Amino acid sequence: EVHLVESGGGLVQPGGSLILSCAASGFTFGTYDMSWVRQAPGKGPEWVGYITRDGYTKYLDSVKGRFTISRDSDKMTLFLQMSNLKPEDTAVYYCNVVLWGKDYWGQGTQVTVSS
Repeated sequence: EVHLVESGGGLVQPGGSLILSCAASGFTFGTYDMSWVRQAPGKGPEWVGYITRDGYTKYLDSVKGRFTISRDSDKMTLFLQMSNLKPEDTAVYYCNVVLWGKDYWGQGTQVTVSS
């Protein structure tokens, strides 16, 4: 059974940093592209970025230069390093994988950027 478990969220001041993790199980982690998606209060889901199985990354324009996605295939973990956080980054952050045409999501982790 596929499981994705996000962690690392919290309350941070503007300009601060956080590192989110997503522990994966139930599939061959190293052979699939992985994504981060966020959902702010009252808004729809917003794709943040992805990393291919080969380590190529692509990001939402508004987070370029501030967010970095990485992965550790041995530990089956996906990471999202966030720096210079802004209030508009406040959202629940989810990791995502598409397996055999089906989307899988974790439960999400809340990131709140506020002074």
